[in-house]
Parts: sequence; C-alpha cells; structure tokens
Amino acid sequence: MSKINQERKFIPLNIAVLTISDTRTEESDISGKRLVEMLEGCQHLLFEKKIVPDDIEIIRQYVAKWISDEKVDVILTTGGTGITGRDGTPEAIAPLLDKVIDGFGEIFRAISYQKIKSSSLQSRAIAGVANGKFLFCLPGSVNACITAWEELIKFQLDFRTRPCNLVELIPRLKEK
Repeated sequence: MSKINQERKFIPLNIAVLTISDTRTEESDISGKRLVEMLEGCQHLLFEKKIVPDDIEIIRQYVAKWISDEKVDVILTTGGTGITGRDGTPEAIAPLLDKVIDGFGEIFRAISYQKIKSSSLQSRAIAGVANGKFLFCLPGSVNACITAWEELIKFQLDFRTRPCNLVELIPRLKEK
C-alpha cells in the first residue's frame, strides 16, 4: 500500500489543464475547474488552462505546445475519451507519446467499476510520457476526474509517496 513519507520534501509541479469539449465554456467547465482546484489544493502550480473543441488537430496542437515547453511537468486533459464519433482525445494524444503508461487506464477503469459498474468499459482514459512530461487523459465527467485525481494521480505526483512515485522518475525520462 502507498503511503506518504513526511520526511521527504514535497516537490510542486507545473501542470497544464486542457478541457476538450464542443460545448463547455469557462463558466460551464466544471471538470476543468475541479482539476485546477485539486492540483492547487495539493500545492502544485497551474501552468495554464485552456478549453478546445473535440478536434484531433486542435487537441494535438495545444498538447504538443505544452510538451515542448520546458516549464511544463504534467498535462491533464478532460473530455473526449468516450466512444462517440466526436471523441478523439486518445487518437490525438497517442501519437505524441514516447511511452504509454498502460497501468493507469487499467487501474482507473477497475476503480471506476466499483463506482459505475459496467459503464466503466466506455472509458478510453490513457496516460503516458512525452518529452519528459507526464500526460493523463481523463473523461469529461467531473466524478471521473475526481476519481482519477483522488485515487491515482495525486499520489503518483507526490514525491513523498512510497514505495515509489512518478515525480522521482522525471530526471530520468529523457535518458537514452
């Protein structure tokens, strides 16, 4: 079981948040706002927050910009991970990834199954590494974002989490 080692110093990360939706505005983007609240509540830093339509090229453009920015450590997206015709986040992001973190999607769906049962199979949530940054592509549901953050992401983005965490891998992500 993971636990927090209080003897280790917390390392704040710069996190970018991208909401992917054809209908959300800054006023109605509950999932994006909640992700910002949760990351800031854990003492991480919001690098930037944007809303873009469900368009593979536009999604890829924003994410690629953040991937190339040395100041960004983590990218969170919300929306576009379902199975409808307009859902294209995994298709937009997957070609940008150097490595896929398969366990994230598997564990996220297992946890979601406990809450929403067989509806969890509709999620195509993914995570990976690109240019030394961690990317997490979450569903658009605020409850799904809360589940992903509270059950998985916040612990893996906390250097104090033992026995291991993603933060301690950041210096090694660009090794050849």
